[in-house]
Amino acid sequence: MFAGQGCFIAIVGPSGAGKDTLISWLKPRLEPINEILFARRAVTRDADGSTEVHDSLDRVTFAAREDAGAFAVTWEAHGLRYGIPAATLRHVEKGGIVIGNGSRRALDDIERAYSNLLVVNVTVDRHVLAERLAGRGRETAEEIEKRLARSAEKLPEIGHVVEIDNSGEIEMAGRAFLSLLKERFDIGEMAVIGA
Repeated sequence: MFAGQGCFIAIVGPSGAGKDTLISWLKPRLEPINEILFARRAVTRDADGSTEVHDSLDRVTFAAREDAGAFAVTWEAHGLRYGIPAATLRHVEKGGIVIGNGSRRALDDIERAYSNLLVVNVTVDRHVLAERLAGRGRETAEEIEKRLARSAEKLPEIGHVVEIDNSGEIEMAGRAFLSLLKERFDIGEMAVIGA
């Protein structure tokens, strides 16, 4: 479907679904492929080792970079600002694939920014998600219930959406993602990387 075209692949899903874990599993398998670029987001949050690898910016610096056109798309969620670098637009325009940690609520803006969008919605069994959220120890029982309720929200009506279940071992979700890439994109080395 997308063979030969540039594309932004937005990985979305509820908190605790394992988006960062999936990206960490994919990176060593896909980074050697020149056509694939992993987007490194800017976030107004300090790096803590337990969340995604990102560029930490204070709000003033973030706003200045946003005004200067440093981001392809920005959004706010949970009191934080997020931005995807403008360089990713050029990669997609040249026919490359960008894989990035997105946000379900920012998908309309992401779709407007990129000429071609594929959404990978990472899903998790509700009980597994509840266990993961509780195991992090970052939220109260009430906050976990709110996150679980949000996890059932439907995605906006946008582009192409594929669901990948991450209720089990990360390798299962990772291999499902690699299969999706092989199906949809014409990348010669894809059969070798991560095989």
